[in-house]
Amino acid sequence: MLLRYEFHRIKVALSMVLFSFGIFGCKKILDIGAPVNTVNEENVYKTDVTAIAVLTGVYAEMGGGGSGTIFAGGIGMSLLSGLSADELTLYSGVGDNRLIAYYKNALVAASLLNNYGSEFWAGSGGSGLYYYIFICNAAFEGLGKSTTLTPAVKQQLLGEAKFLRAFFYFYLVNYFGDVPLTVTTDPSVNAVISRTPKQQVYQQIIEDLKDAENLLSPVFLDGSLSSYLSTAERVRPTKWAATALLARVYLYIGDFVRAESETTAVINQTSLFGLNILNNAFLKNSSEAIWQIQPVATGRNTEDAFTFILPSSGPNGNLNQVVLSTQLLNSFEAGDLRKTNWVDSVTPPPGITTYYFPYKYKATITSGEATEYLMILRLAEQYLIRAEARAEQNNISGAQADLDVIRSRAGLAGTTANDKISLLASVLHERQVELFTEFGHRWFDLKRANTVEAVMGSVTPLKGGTWKTTDQLYPIPVSDIQMNPNLVQNLGY
Repeated sequence: MLLRYEFHRIKVALSMVLFSFGIFGCKKILDIGAPVNTVNEENVYKTDVTAIAVLTGVYAEMGGGGSGTIFAGGIGMSLLSGLSADELTLYSGVGDNRLIAYYKNALVAASLLNNYGSEFWAGSGGSGLYYYIFICNAAFEGLGKSTTLTPAVKQQLLGEAKFLRAFFYFYLVNYFGDVPLTVTTDPSVNAVISRTPKQQVYQQIIEDLKDAENLLSPVFLDGSLSSYLSTAERVRPTKWAATALLARVYLYIGDFVRAESETTAVINQTSLFGLNILNNAFLKNSSEAIWQIQPVATGRNTEDAFTFILPSSGPNGNLNQVVLSTQLLNSFEAGDLRKTNWVDSVTPPPGITTYYFPYKYKATITSGEATEYLMILRLAEQYLIRAEARAEQNNISGAQADLDVIRSRAGLAGTTANDKISLLASVLHERQVELFTEFGHRWFDLKRANTVEAVMGSVTPLKGGTWKTTDQLYPIPVSDIQMNPNLVQNLGY
């Protein structure tokens, strides 16, 4: 799948433009006027309108369009990663072999028809992370050649493409480990590319994010890349989105000094960002939002709301297939308002069993515009990153202060942790109950904290599976391995 986009170069680029105008035309993010009469690969980067539409199309696709994507809904990261970890329990009546494989940590890459676990690489219908990376690489090439774009527009779009490529690669290395690092659309290069050590991929991510920090606007921009005159939508990345993701990357690679520095830069933007009350945190344009994705389907809020919110009849084998795990429910301290506000339940007839579900997003259908946006980067994570980075540097009081910001909002007393070891354990716990069912945070935390063996070795048998250490990484698509002789499968598959 990594290489197939080479044969659809024009189709991929132009589909972004057409998708933007066709699906997203009346939404605030795209409000950029009518398209030119004809669009082809040669002129897509000649006008501000069509060039902007390419990147806008990426955001529109990420939002789901009513069908779900690898970022949201029934095949999204929050669902599948939550099933892999200890966050979600799969309803017993589900017959979807893909979901069962994720839940039991029994992903397979046996053949083209029996290949569960490569969704984020290859995607459903081809829209995996490498699909989006190809669009970013094509954008670099097109923007670099363009001499007719408004300079400010060109700069912002280059920054968005840099940021997005870094974002996509971050998830690739955390799901698959070493991955091919492709920064071109040249098929002669990509056809034989081998896997790049993840440390080198991280260096490319850092380079892209540093560039994005310098290129992106410090304030939120509208669909024409102009400053908002009234309430700003938080759906196009700013330099602070790049800074926030860079902080996370530094934390993951163990550069705690830089992780603290980057988070502080974001946290200090008090005119833009602030913690909201729990029930308002996931609303559109929440002050906590550093970057959100706007739903694009008429009358629908986020695809994650459709996936996680249970009807009064309870879970079923169709859409609403998961509930919160006992492990997660038991992790909340007494009096934690996150359990009160971000968890809900139903007790369907005959009233014997109560099912608990994520309730961060509180509405599926809306009579007008969406009221909730898919949250991708938010301020609470930055406090937790800084708390961990400070604990790693033995800044005990600083780590305690950051933890207490998050605990206070949840109605809890200050942390009792008072040394490095206990503070790191407390940060991991706070991340579990603060960031649950959000883009795989728990799955990644278990692996980077070296607790995955202990936790999943106990939890996976309860899910009906058998844990193997190789289950930490997902399998590479069989189709890509068959096309590229230099591509090697992850161990265990």
